[in-house]
Amino acid sequence: KTLLHKMPGDMWQQFANLRLLYAYQYAHPGKKLLFMGEEFGQRQEFSEARSLDWHLLQYESHNGLQRLVGDLNRLYAAEGALHEVDFDWPGFEWIDANDADNSIFSFARHGKKTEDLVVTILNATPVVRGDYRVGVPQPGAYAETLNTDSAIYGGSNVGNMGVVRAERIPHMGRPYSVVLTVPPLAGLFLKWTPEA
Repeated sequence: KTLLHKMPGDMWQQFANLRLLYAYQYAHPGKKLLFMGEEFGQRQEFSEARSLDWHLLQYESHNGLQRLVGDLNRLYAAEGALHEVDFDWPGFEWIDANDADNSIFSFARHGKKTEDLVVTILNATPVVRGDYRVGVPQPGAYAETLNTDSAIYGGSNVGNMGVVRAERIPHMGRPYSVVLTVPPLAGLFLKWTPEA
């Protein structure tokens, strides 16, 4: 079975779950590995006796998944927070791993430089979470650099219109917080920028 076949729900939910899984994989510490055809949601198990099912790229859901993996690769390479401190505790910080009521996980990744900070929010339900407050470690702006629910990836295009600003409202053990619309079965990557 392929990863796509292991995902629950209808076809939209299967692709959304796979996009969510890839967001988690790229945001979490450790090196990344996808097997043959998983970057576009191959439906048949890999076999050395035949070519990959490249014809699936004619369908927007498969094409969008391939586009997401390409964008995740570029984001991973560009953001030091996502790869520089992979195997040491200062590179990863849970924000909230206990929100079972909403099935949302949030954590921060830190690079070698203080300004390299990316916050990731993962919604593991097919429900949009509006006005969702997440604690953040720094004041300033948090740019939504990648949203796996974007229409270009085959998602429903729920998001935060680019940038959210931290408020001096302590939440989740952090001195600041942002209010987000968290899309269904999706991952958000928020890049921190200090404001003067």
